[in-house]
Amino acid sequence: MVSFHAHPDDECIACGGVMRAAADAGHRVVLVVATRGEHGEIVPGVLDEGETLADRRVRETHEAAEVLGVARVEFLGYVDSGMVDTETNGASGSFWSADVEEAAQRLAAILREEDADVLTCYDRIGGYGHPDHIQVHRVGRRAGEIAGTPRVYEATQNRDEFRKMIAMAREVGEDAPDLDPEGFGSPEEELTTRVDVTPWLDAKRAAMRAHRSQIADDSFFLTLDDDRFALAFGTEWFIRVGGDPAQREDTLFPA
Repeated sequence: MVSFHAHPDDECIACGGVMRAAADAGHRVVLVVATRGEHGEIVPGVLDEGETLADRRVRETHEAAEVLGVARVEFLGYVDSGMVDTETNGASGSFWSADVEEAAQRLAAILREEDADVLTCYDRIGGYGHPDHIQVHRVGRRAGEIAGTPRVYEATQNRDEFRKMIAMAREVGEDAPDLDPEGFGSPEEELTTRVDVTPWLDAKRAAMRAHRSQIADDSFFLTLDDDRFALAFGTEWFIRVGGDPAQREDTLFPA
């Protein structure tokens, strides 16, 4: 299984459960990250003197990968493009400005080396519209075609469930992510695969905690109690390329 992501920490949030589950089932899990997350917002006081954010995020990625049972970590070598409509989008070397075919060939080379059965990337809006996430969709889909990977899954969120959770949280005065549900994830009618990852939530949360430069101890991700964390992160949703939403799967490795 090759899991392709835009920045360090994306892997544990989007696919941490299925990665750990795959490793526990005896599958080889490979993590590929397009960038080193150079333009992420830094949790105050985390970086050591003289340490760059990119170096720290690479180290954090390897720590999280160990928690998730990852056998190999690779970075494609592109630069974080920053948030949408920022000047870094078009900077030299940015992932957003990269040639899709060239980037896909880099990823396809890894897929071939690993003889991968499964590739995960992102849905067509990259989950929430971040340029690098959209590029992961484009590059991942093309790489799967080049390498002939049998099963390609687009990691996403259930937009309909997310809308309900946000509404419930706001009704009772609880904190909720500041995201527009209409620009987040994919409609339930498009989803082909629903994976219950609750048995691996401890690993998923521990992997999030490894990304200390991005996910503070008092963040939304880490302060949820166990029940709410399970509600928010206990299911990982995917769209299988060529799959049928009417015949929903519960695993990325069907018999």
